[in-house]
Amino acid sequence: MKTFLLNLNMLSFSCFLLACSTSSSSTRTEMDNRGVNDSLVFTDVTESQFPIAPELHILNPLLVDVDGDGDLDVVCGVEAGVNRLYLNDGNGKFTWEKGIFSDVKHDTEHVRAADFNNDGSIDLIFVAEDDQNHEFYLGNGDGTFTPAHDRLLGKSEGNGLEVGDVNGDGLVDIVIGNSGEAGQNFLWMNDPENPGNFVDATKTHLPQVNDKTQSIALADLDGDGDLDMMIGNEVPPNRLLINDGQGVFTEKTDGFELLVPLETRMVLLADVDGDQDLDAVFSNLTSNGGDWDKDPQLRILINDGNANFVDETDRRMPKNKFSSYASQFIDFDGDGDLDLLVGTVEIPGFNPDQLRAYENDGSGNFTDITEQAVPNSVVARGWDMTVGDVNSDGIDDVVTGGWRSQSYLLLGSQSSDASSQNKNF
Repeated sequence: MKTFLLNLNMLSFSCFLLACSTSSSSTRTEMDNRGVNDSLVFTDVTESQFPIAPELHILNPLLVDVDGDGDLDVVCGVEAGVNRLYLNDGNGKFTWEKGIFSDVKHDTEHVRAADFNNDGSIDLIFVAEDDQNHEFYLGNGDGTFTPAHDRLLGKSEGNGLEVGDVNGDGLVDIVIGNSGEAGQNFLWMNDPENPGNFVDATKTHLPQVNDKTQSIALADLDGDGDLDMMIGNEVPPNRLLINDGQGVFTEKTDGFELLVPLETRMVLLADVDGDQDLDAVFSNLTSNGGDWDKDPQLRILINDGNANFVDETDRRMPKNKFSSYASQFIDFDGDGDLDLLVGTVEIPGFNPDQLRAYENDGSGNFTDITEQAVPNSVVARGWDMTVGDVNSDGIDDVVTGGWRSQSYLLLGSQSSDASSQNKNF
């Protein structure tokens, strides 16, 4: 993502352990004063168990077992750097395995994993923005990969990426969200006659519109068993596309309530209120590193089960003034509903900020419990996050990304001290 900034001073890892000013329901002063708290939901083990690289731009970390040893490794999509693979030793300690991907620096924004060629091994696709060099790797099953970039069907300013079987043929397809002058999003269908190769279905299966797309989410939003699409755009509006079951998408504008202009950077879809359909959360910016412009409030849209979404932000979501490039659902208190971690950046200024933890009461109402959940060391220009059990203790952990910031490894504990006061039993 282009970030229009003045020169930033070089920051050491220790800088990320310092307080930064914020404007939210939990102030930096309150966070700094709480000190070490053994009852926090998350424990920061970055310094001892994760590669230290505070100048790196890991915009999209992804937990996935690439070497078939039964634990989760981290694939890192790196902007202005070489994409990385961090291998897990089985106990949640990660080491950089060098030389796995291209040694050429690209402007990578996102990475996704799937078995595209049906050989039982995990494959990877990376998309890049400025240099438009998307990468495709076929997994060998042992943590190594064979480049197959020529199987991708075009170049673009890729800022969004999602994969899934959109036409019900059992093969994983690719959707790329694009920006720039040629901002038409791509839909590449996996070729059933030659899995792991693709057919361009963009012109026949997607609305023809040039958006500045930043996020793509695929899920069944209307309960008919196929994957629909929600699109988060840098320039309004966000879009809702309904799948006809064959992978042909049609925009649905009625019943998709967008109350204010948004610069959305991530769309999340999950059942937040326990009614068995998928709701939406948008992570938003006021601007991309510039002056104050749009309202960066996280927004929550509730689904009626038929892909009709109502914005219920005012009564369900804490107020915020920080900007957010990404957030992630995780049941961090172990009560069976999905809570929310929010990556934050202070804009104007583009300053590092505290990772936020929002607890779900089970009915889709969120409360900021950052002070009880997140160590005060976790300060960064927050980007995407990935969730999974890295140390095989049965509890989900988190790896955070960041722009010129240290990525953090946070081990979950599901502390009861932080998870009892906001519940509707």
